Amino acid sequence: MIIQTLKLPSLALALLLASGSAFTQTAAPAPSSPAKKELVARILKLQQPSIESLARQLAEQPAAQLLSRAGAALPSRVAADKREAVAKEIQADAKKYVDEAVPLVRARALKLAPTTVGSVLETKLSEEELTQVVALLESPAYKKYMELTDDMQNALLEKLVADTRGTIEPKVKALEASISKRLGLPATPPAK
Repeated sequence: MIIQTLKLPSLALALLLASGSAFTQTAAPAPSSPAKKELVARILKLQQPSIESLARQLAEQPAAQLLSRAGAALPSRVAADKREAVAKEIQADAKKYVDEAVPLVRARALKLAPTTVGSVLETKLSEEELTQVVALLESPAYKKYMELTDDMQNALLEKLVADTRGTIEPKVKALEASISKRLGLPATPPAK
């Protein structure tokens, strides 16, 4: 969803800080210390929801693509009287896949995070920078900001839809008519 790109997850923020500081550092970071490892572990713990969300999106993506293709193929492949039943069966299959795949991918992402994300953070950030990232992620202001992200996105989305509806709906209808015409389907009657 386009509006989701407005939300900068804290994991991405930490990685941006890591990559940005890598360009500014002239000397190689000091060898890892127990304190550095502890800071990285704290960041990963704070980032667990973002890691889990990334894993969920990755696991759900194939099902969403297959559902989209199935939805497109259903009218030409299944008799009209059986479409609803077949669509429900396909949705049930997709749900079963998601229910099985998401926990597997989530568990694997959490297991890989220390050796991937953690490794980047540990090698690219100094102990002082890691301390700053932890302070940022644990900051009450940052936590409150992240809690408000959905409200901010919803407010923008609501206003954006209201402001663009008159311009976009005719374009969507024209696109729908064009596609229907190219597929030889009857024109969709205008909605009242």
